[in-house]
Amino acid sequence: AAAGNDWFALRFDLDVDGVRVPLLPLLAPLLARGFDQPLPPRVSLPVDRDGGSSDHRYVDLPTERLEPFLKTLRDLYDRLPERAGDTLTLSRFDAAAVARLEAAGTRIEAPRPVLDLAARLADFGGIEPVEPPEGLAAELRGYQRHGLDWLQFLRRYDLGGILADDMGLGKTLQTLAHLLLEKQAGRLDRPALIVAPTSLMSNWRREAARFAPALSVLVLHGPGRQVDFPRIPEHDLVLTTYPLLPRDQAALRAHGYHSVILDEAQTVKNPRAKAAAVVRALDAAHRLCLTGTPMENHLGELWTQFDFLMPGFLGDEESFRQHWRKPIEEAADEGAREALARRLAPFLLRRRKQDVLSELPPKTEILRTVALGERQASLYESVRLAMEDRVREAIAANGLAKSHLTILDALLKLRQICCDPRLVDLEAARTVRGSAKLELLMQMLPELLEEGRRVLLFSQFTSMLALIQAELDRHAIGYSTLTGQTRNRDAALDRFRDGAVDLLLVSLKAGGVGLNLTEADTVILYDPWWNPAVEDQAADRAHRIGQTRAVFVYKLVCEGTVEERILALQARKRALAGGVYADDGPGGDWSANPEALRALLSA
Repeated sequence: AAAGNDWFALRFDLDVDGVRVPLLPLLAPLLARGFDQPLPPRVSLPVDRDGGSSDHRYVDLPTERLEPFLKTLRDLYDRLPERAGDTLTLSRFDAAAVARLEAAGTRIEAPRPVLDLAARLADFGGIEPVEPPEGLAAELRGYQRHGLDWLQFLRRYDLGGILADDMGLGKTLQTLAHLLLEKQAGRLDRPALIVAPTSLMSNWRREAARFAPALSVLVLHGPGRQVDFPRIPEHDLVLTTYPLLPRDQAALRAHGYHSVILDEAQTVKNPRAKAAAVVRALDAAHRLCLTGTPMENHLGELWTQFDFLMPGFLGDEESFRQHWRKPIEEAADEGAREALARRLAPFLLRRRKQDVLSELPPKTEILRTVALGERQASLYESVRLAMEDRVREAIAANGLAKSHLTILDALLKLRQICCDPRLVDLEAARTVRGSAKLELLMQMLPELLEEGRRVLLFSQFTSMLALIQAELDRHAIGYSTLTGQTRNRDAALDRFRDGAVDLLLVSLKAGGVGLNLTEADTVILYDPWWNPAVEDQAADRAHRIGQTRAVFVYKLVCEGTVEERILALQARKRALAGGVYADDGPGGDWSANPEALRALLSA
C-alpha cells in the first residue's frame, strides 16, 4: 500500500488453507540471530489456529521458497527492524526489491506506480527508447542512445543516478542531448546547473556550442562573475566550479534549477567538504553525477554521491559503514558485495570501452622497472629506516589511526626519492646526484619521438616536471607543459595538438580529467599513484573516441621500493571497485586503514 509520495508499505502474506497470514512476524525469530545464519532444507513456522490463541499449528515450508524474501530483507536491512509488525515501510527507491520478488514468482499487490517503477528498475532493457533531440550536432552511438534513454527514465521517475561510463565515451554529449531534449519538450523551465572542475569550464562551453547550440550557456567564472548572478534564470545551462561553490552559495541558492549535475563528481567525495554541503542544499528537480571513477578509494565516496542524489537511499553515513563498508572492505563479504551491487544497479550506468567500442584500437600497458643507483639506493634505505622509526614512535604515542599523516609523510619522501633525490628537502639528499628513473626516461624519449610517436608524460609532482624540463632543454627536445600554474591552457594544448611539439608534460591534477588528446598515441606515467582509477583517467586522455592508432602506456617503477608496493595496492583497489559496479566480480580484500599504509614502509 502507498504511504505518502516517497514511501510505501511492503507486506508478505502466506496463504494457509485460504487464510492470509502475515509472514514477517513468523520469520522474525529465524532472523533474530542475523541474516547470514544457515537454515535447514525445511522450516516449520508456527501459525495461530484462531487468530491469536496460544494453540499453534505449524506449516512446513521448503527453505528455497523463503530465500527470495530473506534475500530482499538482507538487501534492505542489516537486521530486521524491531517491532516490524506485519509490514515494512520502504522508500520508492527500494521498488527494485519488489521487482526481484516478482521475478522470483511471488505475486505482488502494490500501488500501480510502485509496480510500474519496479518493473522498469528490474529490466533496463524495458526502458522506453526516445528519439535524440532535433538540432543535436552529433550522431549518437548505440550505447549513447541507451544512455539518453536512461537519463530520460531517471527524469521521468524523479530518480537520481550516476552516469559512470569509462573516460572518453561521451558523458558530456549524452548529458547535453538529454538537456536539449528537455528544452524541446518544454520541461527545461529553469536552468540546469553544471558544477565541474575549473579545468573543464572551457570544455563544457565548447562542447555545448558544438553539439547543442540551441542551449544558451552562462559561465560563472572569474572575478567579474557577480554581475551575471541576476542573469542565471535567463539561461538553459549555467556552468560553475567546485572551488567557487562556497563563495557563491548565497547567489546560487537564490534560484531554483531543473537539474544540478556534478561533473567529475568524485571531486566531492568528502561529505563534510563545503562544496558537498552547498550542492546538497540547492533547489533542484533532478540530480545527476557524471564520473568515470565513482569510487577511487573506498565505498564511502559512493555514499557521498548518493547522499546528494537520493538522500536516505543508502541510509546515514554510520549505518552505511556498518552495513556495507565493514563487511565488504574489511571482511570481503561476497554476499554483501552482491547485495550492494544489486541495490545500486538501476541508478549507476557504467559501460567500459572494451565492451562498447569494438572499433577503438587496443591499449597496451608496459611496465618499465629500473634499479636505483648505489647512492640513490643508499639514500632510500637510510630514509626508510629513519621514517620507520619515526612512524613507530608516532604510533606508540598517538595510536595507529592518529598517525595517518605521519605515515603519509614518510611515504611521500620515499616516493620522491624514487622520482629524483632533488625533490626531497633533506640534508642527506643534497649530495646525491643522479636519478635512475630520470635516466631511463631520457633513454626512452628520444627513441619514441624518433619513431614518430606523440607522447603525453604525466607526473603528480610539478617540481619533477620542472626537472624533466631542464633535461629536455639540455637535449634540445621540444615540449609543451600543462600544470596548475599554466596561465593559458588552450595555448599550451594547441602547441601539442597542432604538431608544433610532439611531447606534452602534464601534471596529474591539471590534466588527469576532461582533456581529449587523441593526437597522442603514447602515455608515460612517471610515478605511480595510489588510485588506479586516476592513472586510467590519465591514459584515457589518448585512448578515447576519435583515436585511430594503438595506444601504449608506459609505467615507470623503481625496483624494490614503495612504488612496487603501490602497484599491489592498486590491484586490490581495482578489485574492490569492479566488484561493486557490477554483480559479476570479486569484492576484493582492500581495507582503507593506516595499517595498509604502514605495510608500504616495510623493507
